[in-house]
Amino acid sequence: MALWVEKHRPASLDKLTFHGDLTEHLKQLSSSGDLPHLLVYGPTGAGKRTRIAAILREIYGPGAEKLKVSQRMFETPSRRKLEINLISSNYHIEVNPSDAGIYDRVVIQDLIKEIAQTQQVATSSARKFKVVVVHEADALTRDAQHALRRTMEKYMGNMRVILCSTSTGKIISPVQSRCLLVRVAAPSIDDVVGVINSVAKKEGITVPGPFAQQLAVGSKRNLHRALLMLEAAYVKEYPFSDSHDIPLPEWELFIKDISRSALKSQTPAQLMAIRKQLYEVLTHCIPPTTILKTISTHLVDGVSEDLKPEIVHQAAFYEHHLQSGQKAIVHLEAFMAKFMSVYKRHQMASV
Repeated sequence: MALWVEKHRPASLDKLTFHGDLTEHLKQLSSSGDLPHLLVYGPTGAGKRTRIAAILREIYGPGAEKLKVSQRMFETPSRRKLEINLISSNYHIEVNPSDAGIYDRVVIQDLIKEIAQTQQVATSSARKFKVVVVHEADALTRDAQHALRRTMEKYMGNMRVILCSTSTGKIISPVQSRCLLVRVAAPSIDDVVGVINSVAKKEGITVPGPFAQQLAVGSKRNLHRALLMLEAAYVKEYPFSDSHDIPLPEWELFIKDISRSALKSQTPAQLMAIRKQLYEVLTHCIPPTTILKTISTHLVDGVSEDLKPEIVHQAAFYEHHLQSGQKAIVHLEAFMAKFMSVYKRHQMASV
C-alpha cells in the first residue's frame, strides 16, 4: 500500500493546487516547441519533483509515467566499480550522480553523454529530444558541473537537462547561465492546510481545523513532511481532536536524545556513546547534512544566547567540510567534540 504522500501526488499540472502563476508558466513552457534546459530550485517539500514529473507528462503524455528502475555499473579511472540506480521511461531518465560521491563526474560523462548521443526512440512523440533529470544538482562536484556544462552545450539538439536542487548557491555560473531558473517557493500555511484537507477528504477522514493548522506549522511548510505526519497521526490514533499530538519521526526523536546527552555531559566516554548513536542514524540512510542541521538546531535551543552564534558558526564550518569529505561520521563526530569543548569551556567560565 502506497503512502498518502505518493498515492495523492498530482500527476499533471492541472491538478496542482498552489503557486498558480508558476503552474501557468510551466504550461506555456511545456506547450512550446522548444523546451530550454531548466534549473528547478526551492526548499524541501515545496513540490519540485512533482512539478518536474508533471512537466514530463505535459510534454510526452501518459507514457512518461511508465517508469522502470534499473542499476547501471560505472568504472572510475582507478578501475573502481560504481553501481547507480536509475529511473527511466521511453522519454526521460532520472539520475542522482551525487550518489557516486567524488566520482560523480564519471556518471555525468558516461551516462548523460550516452543518452544525449541517442535519438528519441518513440517516433510517435511530439518532441524529438530526451530529458535527463538530475536530482540534488547542488551536491555535484565542480568537476561534474563543468562536465555537465560541456554536455549541455554539445548535445542541445536531442537532449534537455532538468536540474533539481534546493538552492542555486552551489551551482556554478556557467551551468546557471545555460538554464532557465524556476523557483518553487515553499507553500504557505494555508496552502498546506488546503492540501491536508484535500487528502483527508479523499481518504474519508475528518481533520479538525486547529489540528490541520498545527500540522502545517509543525511541518515547517514542508508539504511532504506534513502528509507523512498526518498519516502517522491517523495510524497512531483516530479520530483526531483539536489538540492532537503531532508524532515526530523516530530518527528525529533519536537525534533529539543525542543533543540532550551532549548538553548533559561533556566527557570522552559520552562522545564515544554519541559516535555509536550517530552511526545508528547514518545506517538508517538519514542524510548527514540533515543530521548535522537537526542536531545543531536542538543544541542552539539548549544553550544561552551568548553561545548561540558560536554553535551556528561551528555547524556551518563542519557542514562545509561534510560536503567535501567522504566519511560523514568523522565530520559529525568532530562537530560534537567541538561543541562539547566550547560548551564545557563556557560553563567553567560562567562559574
